[in-house]
Amino acid sequence: MSFSSGNDSGGPMSEINVTPLVDVMLVLLIIFMITAPLMSHKTKVELPEANYDTREPDKAAPVIITVAVTEDGKLFFNDEPVTRELLESRLSIEAQKTPQPSVNIRGDKTTRYRFVSEVVNIAQAQGMRKVGFVAVRERN
Repeated sequence: MSFSSGNDSGGPMSEINVTPLVDVMLVLLIIFMITAPLMSHKTKVELPEANYDTREPDKAAPVIITVAVTEDGKLFFNDEPVTRELLESRLSIEAQKTPQPSVNIRGDKTTRYRFVSEVVNIAQAQGMRKVGFVAVRERN
């Protein structure tokens, strides 16, 4: 099967035939024009609107208890100095409340982890489920 270039030399044709390319593009255009309306969704859904300004009057703001631990192991319950036994009794009282408040443990930079771990163990032993840590982001 030989291809003719239309001249007498009999060499291969050096120009691109764009007719098949135009035919393919027109077929694709027709296919997309037919299928595009089918892609739109016919079902209309009314989404709920969020209302962030109103707060239910029955629910109060969540209570957060802060337990601070100093470098030498002194304990502070909401910035009030307490002993270990007093901390245990206060946490056991707070654990019985509904909803249960969360406990945030704050320690100095130089506080040994042993003291912080003791406070975590006390809180968990008294039934506190939400125990977290407070840290300050380092400034550059």
